[in-house]
Amino acid sequence: MSQFYEQTIRLTGMDADGRGICKPSALLDHLQIAAGFAAEEGGFGRETLVEKYGAFWMLARSWFHLDRPLRWEDRLTIRTWHRGGRAATLYRDYDLYVGREPVGECVSAWVLARQSDRQLLRLSAIRELDNTGGGALCKDKKLSKLRLPDGLREADRRRTRYSDTDINGHVNNTRYADFACDALEMEKLEAGTFLSQLQIGYLAECRPGEELRLMAGQEGETRFVRGMDEDGKS
Repeated sequence: MSQFYEQTIRLTGMDADGRGICKPSALLDHLQIAAGFAAEEGGFGRETLVEKYGAFWMLARSWFHLDRPLRWEDRLTIRTWHRGGRAATLYRDYDLYVGREPVGECVSAWVLARQSDRQLLRLSAIRELDNTGGGALCKDKKLSKLRLPDGLREADRRRTRYSDTDINGHVNNTRYADFACDALEMEKLEAGTFLSQLQIGYLAECRPGEELRLMAGQEGETRFVRGMDEDGKS
């Protein structure tokens, strides 16, 4: 039997950019919140995993595709489920609707990290995941490692701050979407265009006080951003 979680929200001015379009970071934030509620409802949320396994969920990769821009005051329905926890990576799928209109889909890849040393745990040890997957709803898309073109140039530098962090003490994953959009100067997009597809790969944690170099470039219609620390590590 397929299991999924669903919630409907109204996009507000806090989610929108200067054109009234939902910012990528805001969409990722709503997806992350829905994932958290789904995990809690399924019995494998943060509190349970911390208490029983000394571990927490970390987002490794995230992707979405939109058929049209999401706009201020849209009533967005997020339907989400996971694909099961047999290996080291838990895939979570999403379908997006405005009213009854399908407007997009998303896939995220999560790993379970031990709080004490950030070592990854095999998901087969988490019995709470048994028989809680999406079954026939599950998508086939896998998120492979991003391959960036040569010749990226420095577009921005920014120091991460307290306001960038989340409950795990590192920069919240949604903030990297803001960093990338700023580096690409998204405010200069031509009228009638929007960001239809985004993929982020998370390679290492960043903490308050660190400086990031943001390298940017373009290949065809796809734009790329690489974040690097002060030692040149991605």
